[in-house]
Amino acid sequence: MMERAVTREEGQDLAEYGLILALIAIVAIGALTLLGGRISSVLRSVALRL
Repeated sequence: MMERAVTREEGQDLAEYGLILALIAIVAIGALTLLGGRISSVLRSVALRL
């Protein structure tokens, strides 16, 4: 009985890590989408000065 409880907790931990990873990915994609134009502009400006 104790082994089943441990297995359930490990599965729950894995699910929580998956949710955290998904949240981080969504935030990163959103940030890159919002800042993508600015980053491109800065890189273009730097390239023109070289």
